[in-house]
Amino acid sequence: MSEGKKVCTFGPESQYVEMAVEVFALLADSTRVRIILALRAGEMSVGELAEAVGRSPTAVSQHLAKLRWGRIVSTRQEGTRVFYRLVDEHARRLVAHAVYQAEHALYETPAHHRGEAAVEDLEETLAETPGGAS
Repeated sequence: MSEGKKVCTFGPESQYVEMAVEVFALLADSTRVRIILALRAGEMSVGELAEAVGRSPTAVSQHLAKLRWGRIVSTRQEGTRVFYRLVDEHARRLVAHAVYQAEHALYETPAHHRGEAAVEDLEETLAETPGGAS
């Protein structure tokens, strides 16, 4: 990727295609997407994340282990507590763009094209939609 222009220069023969598929597979879970959205605000403990995403701490821990394996999150230990954070902005951006793409399925002219709504507004709408929260 050309950092100055932010244009992807990889072609179909890129050695990274299979790895990109693995990233998509890793993110193909609503709890993991919610964890990434929650971590945009900064580092959080398992308990804080569990509360934020509406899942049990055990389930969140299992998802965090997979995200850590995929190098999407990293940890910092403080005493007996472990705090998680996003490794970089790429997963955050990827998830935001996926949410924007989902918005296209709901509206002819999505709010992000009209400049009317942020991803957070869309998240609230999806959470209230039957089948939106899993």
